[in-house]
Amino acid sequence: MLGPLVAAIDQGTSSTRFLVFNAKTAELLSHHQVEIKQSFPKEGWVEEDPKEILQSVYECMDRTCEKLTQLNIDISNIKAIGVTNQRETTIVWDKETGEPLYNAIVWLDLRTQSTVERLINKTPGRNKNHLKHKTGLPISTYFSAVKLRWLMDNVEKIHEAVLSHKAMFGTVDSWLIWCLTGGKKGGVHCTDVTNASRTMLFNIHTMDWDPELCTYFDIPMEILPKVRSSSEIYGLMKSGPLTGVPISGCLGDQSAALVGQMCFKDGQAKNTYGTGCFLLKNVGTKPVMSDHGLLTTVAYKLGRDEPAYYALEGSVAIAGAVVRWLKDNLGIIQTSSELEKLAADVGTSYGCYFVPAFSGLYAPYWEPSARGIICGLTQFTNRSHLAFAALEAVCFQTREILDAMNLDSGIHLAQLQVDGGMTSNRLLMQLQADILCIPVVKPSMPETTALGAAMAAGAAEGVSVWSLNPDDLTEVTSEKFEPQINPEESELRYARWKKAVQRAMNWETTEPVNNGNEETSIFSSVPLGFYILGSMFMLIGAKYIAAGQK
Repeated sequence: MLGPLVAAIDQGTSSTRFLVFNAKTAELLSHHQVEIKQSFPKEGWVEEDPKEILQSVYECMDRTCEKLTQLNIDISNIKAIGVTNQRETTIVWDKETGEPLYNAIVWLDLRTQSTVERLINKTPGRNKNHLKHKTGLPISTYFSAVKLRWLMDNVEKIHEAVLSHKAMFGTVDSWLIWCLTGGKKGGVHCTDVTNASRTMLFNIHTMDWDPELCTYFDIPMEILPKVRSSSEIYGLMKSGPLTGVPISGCLGDQSAALVGQMCFKDGQAKNTYGTGCFLLKNVGTKPVMSDHGLLTTVAYKLGRDEPAYYALEGSVAIAGAVVRWLKDNLGIIQTSSELEKLAADVGTSYGCYFVPAFSGLYAPYWEPSARGIICGLTQFTNRSHLAFAALEAVCFQTREILDAMNLDSGIHLAQLQVDGGMTSNRLLMQLQADILCIPVVKPSMPETTALGAAMAAGAAEGVSVWSLNPDDLTEVTSEKFEPQINPEESELRYARWKKAVQRAMNWETTEPVNNGNEETSIFSSVPLGFYILGSMFMLIGAKYIAAGQK
């Protein structure tokens, strides 16, 4: 007898997964994964289809249930479902028809850059941290409020739906929970504190939507979902093979990974390598504000009457996404797994540095005008060196946010716990240990994000099949990567990386800038123009005089 099982929906930026765990041993029993299409309608825009996201969840559920049946595991043992999701991605739908009113605007999207610049220009002292005392966040393209503002300003259907009180806003968790619990026929419109804390509309001290923030962005509070804890029964599944099973856990993906890595104590941290890279450190039950470019975010609240825990977060926009770019845009690899072999063939970037600021730079810079740059190229550089530089870029970005975290807390991490899809790349893990000069510890079961959502769902009041008591938590087996290069070499490479980052700054601004770098005609300067024309006439005149004297 297996005992009770708990499932997790893991809806990420590039794929959706459905995973089923044994609640007593935390063993992963079965799962299914479906890739999600991203569209790029204009430069800097990133969208996904909300209906495709929902359909992928149903498909993963159905396939996983079929696999469990083939393993002679009774799916009626699944006692709860948790949801974990790509955060900040913004969806607006019609509550009467259940139809999305526009594509989901993905967290990476940059279309709101001009909105962000306008908002920052309005603040006293042009301060991007103007709202940080309430939200823990800088004003940035990253967060949901500016995406929602753009949708209300630029999509007529959404503007009309807001005016006629038919619009519902949500991040991906809200959209999925609303649809799975009945949709237009009584679906539950809710979110959890971790996802709400990524919108810039949520007050991390009062733990609710903030009327002043909503007024600041001119967003009506009636379209927002109800904020709940990360572990309670939100509603029941209304269709499919798991009809009647409670959905009872909800965490943004990075918070879920923190829970899945068992980082329940103040000072424990993890780094997740997915589409982006996210380093979170548990700071306990009082929010800590960063002086070094990190975010203050809600880590989890595991029960209606439980305290909220907070985290410092370093967010990097492009990690695994750089692999996808090398594959889909440049075609230098056919599969993601090829990258490790290609980079290992040379074992060095040969002085080539790659700053993948495709969506600007996130922590610790928060510089939306930065753009990607590859520098240090010579005739000797080949695709293997570029592959190595791409892996190093992920590690250098992690080093930057770890340095910021150490400065904020005054306590240096002795080792880094890691998870996420990219951790299967052993060269990347070794490079990370070398560049950080500390050991990197990787759990043997890499699905910690889904595990965190399952733990929250299984521990919810009314389900109670998963104990979060520290004595009952399963010991995690892991692999450790020790630094293998001397710290001087590591520091030298890191200093060159910092130099490359400076080259990537202030590349793209929405306001016209003439800083003397554009190509300009020599005649655009009037005095210089007169001087050059006068000199030409004098030269021609001298030639005529000389010819006449002959």
